Amino acid sequence: MSLTEAGQALDDGAAVVLPNPAPLTHVVTARRARTVNEAKGRPGDQPVALWAHHPDTLSALDDVWKLGPEQSATARWLLTREHLTVLVPVHDGAGTPSWAAPAVKDGWMLLFGARWQPLRPLLDRSPLLYVSSANRTGRPPVATTADALATFPAGVAVLAVPETDAPSPAADGRERHATTTVRLHTDGRTELHRHGAQDRHHTGPDYLADLRTRHAAHRSGTDRAAPAAPPVPATNASGRP
Repeated sequence: MSLTEAGQALDDGAAVVLPNPAPLTHVVTARRARTVNEAKGRPGDQPVALWAHHPDTLSALDDVWKLGPEQSATARWLLTREHLTVLVPVHDGAGTPSWAAPAVKDGWMLLFGARWQPLRPLLDRSPLLYVSSANRTGRPPVATTADALATFPAGVAVLAVPETDAPSPAADGRERHATTTVRLHTDGRTELHRHGAQDRHHTGPDYLADLRTRHAAHRSGTDRAAPAAPPVPATNASGRP
């Protein structure tokens, strides 16, 4: 399936499995959270991540997450520069907008930050997406197009790896993982929630210390070199959630 066909599948309400570069595994995404869950073979009302790939989505989250200006900037950095999956606290009460509610559980919202430059044409036209690891319940996430086609039912679209100069997932030989998940507290503390691709070469405390060092460099304007850990280049998109 091509990018154009994948975009049409999303427009038609289907779930689509999308590739990622090493060391990340694939993801499954859709415009409705229930569609993502059904593709994975799990209850339709199970929480999923909101794909925070667009600046307007991030701006809209200022009214949802329970973070001050400094902590909000940290959340954006974790998502857009480190390309992590991030748990953020949300405001109490019934004011959570309907588009954000599928990503909220027990006062925390799950946000997915990874994205790949070759997927930009698809993301440009789909600013509001829900996303989860590309696996069926109880099985590991897939890392190749062939595995995705073998794992998911026929109604789930699978985007072939776009042509790039990088090796294909089947040929690069690197171990694949889902993204690392960190929890960002209201006071700015970060906590490792789930191990993944970005912290694979660190122990938990070492990774968080390294993350704090890079964030301090970013805030001071001294992070001229590319960050040490992020496996996915950033991309821009257009549209509103």
